[in-house]
Amino acid sequence: MTKPIKSALIAASLLAGATLVPAHAAEDTTVVLVHGAFADGSSWDKVIPLLQKQGLKVVSVQNPLTSLADDVAFAQRVIDAQTGKVVLVGHSWGGAVITEAGASDKVKALVYVAAFAPSEGEVIGELGKDFPLPPGVPTLKPDANGFIYLSQESMAVNFAQDLTPAQHRLMTATQGPIKASAFADKVSVAAWKNKPNYYIVASKDRMIDPGLQKSFAAKINATTTTLAASHVPMASQPAAVAKVILEAAKR
Repeated sequence: MTKPIKSALIAASLLAGATLVPAHAAEDTTVVLVHGAFADGSSWDKVIPLLQKQGLKVVSVQNPLTSLADDVAFAQRVIDAQTGKVVLVGHSWGGAVITEAGASDKVKALVYVAAFAPSEGEVIGELGKDFPLPPGVPTLKPDANGFIYLSQESMAVNFAQDLTPAQHRLMTATQGPIKASAFADKVSVAAWKNKPNYYIVASKDRMIDPGLQKSFAAKINATTTTLAASHVPMASQPAAVAKVILEAAKR
């Protein structure tokens, strides 16, 4: 069996296990996707068509990755533009963004994908201080303007080790470097305290320690799914990620 056919069968099986989103929920719900550092809105490209196929509206935010406040403002603008309720999904750094932006009354559920889930007053760059340093973190490279990025080698070894070389090249070319100073920003609001929460733990993650991810999921009392995936499960296991988002959309 060829790999594309096998992948298609797995995706069909996973989505078949998730009941269709009720018609009224699909009409009134938009899924807003917030990417993390070293990525852009296209990092969700395998998940988006699976959600759309179920009748959901989907918008992928393009974060500037210049500060937490800037990224929250971009996400909030997209949330405000929606006519109905929103399921807000954040990957990696995007988890800090949805933790603040998710305070909007329009947001009915939060989905964290291998993501930070800070509390009020916490500095994002200090969140993992009590856990092992992930192997990918020391490989981050700064530029002359204070932004940090990943080399293609580290993208392949630490960020997306369960993807193909062609995908590594594409993700390296399209990555969004993040302003290093953003990791010194503090979170002022923790929307997860008042929203239904879902968390996807990536057990093979080399960018955010899986133990830290599990602690986030427990802290926010999230419905938790664990995937044997790299830091980008939405790229390596999109059907499984879409299934969790669909569950959140049914609320």
